[in-house]
Amino acid sequence: MSRPLAVFDVDGTLVDSRQAIQETMTLAFERIGLPAPAYEATRHIVGLSLKEAIEHLTPELDAAERAALTEGYKQAFVELHRRPGYVEPLYEGAAETLDRLRSEGWAIAMATGKSRRGVETIIRMHNWADLFDSTHCADDGPGKPHPAMLVEAMKVMRCPPTHTVMIGDTAHDMRMAKAAGVRAEGVAWGFHTAEEVAASGADHVARNWAELNLALDLFAHGVRP
Repeated sequence: MSRPLAVFDVDGTLVDSRQAIQETMTLAFERIGLPAPAYEATRHIVGLSLKEAIEHLTPELDAAERAALTEGYKQAFVELHRRPGYVEPLYEGAAETLDRLRSEGWAIAMATGKSRRGVETIIRMHNWADLFDSTHCADDGPGKPHPAMLVEAMKVMRCPPTHTVMIGDTAHDMRMAKAAGVRAEGVAWGFHTAEEVAASGADHVARNWAELNLALDLFAHGVRP
């Protein structure tokens, strides 16, 4: 019997990156002379690849302007993370849940809209080098909600869809899970509201870490409510 596989989104699920992403986006827009998007606009594109995110935010720009904005975002991201002592905080309960799953024999993977550089940055920041069995990001192929990242995670871990759960805070995560045929476990504390996550096809939306841990325990024991 396959051990269960938990695939985690990062931004808005494990890491409270709301301030970091909005600040980075604001710097990128301002540097090319454009008004920065409001957080309400930014929060909807988190989880998508950067290219897709910029396209959604700026339908009026041409390809060259979008390329400049994308490069500006990457530069602002690097500058922000080079600030002395800068840390994107984990949500309270995230570290404990990851450690518990690892100790109980779960396979743990990451599926994120971050770039590979972003993945490496967050792994160093939180000392996750030995935590994730595999990591999958926007640089590896089609981004969310395409199922490619989940399909690859299951392939690497030799885990079937019936034993795989995707945990995320956005509609993009839930649609990816459904496209891959795995359980879609939403969380209510990230970028999308609980109602938005539920409407996107989530099998369950956890309101807090206690609810998420209970849902994962039930999943590990074959309960599929």
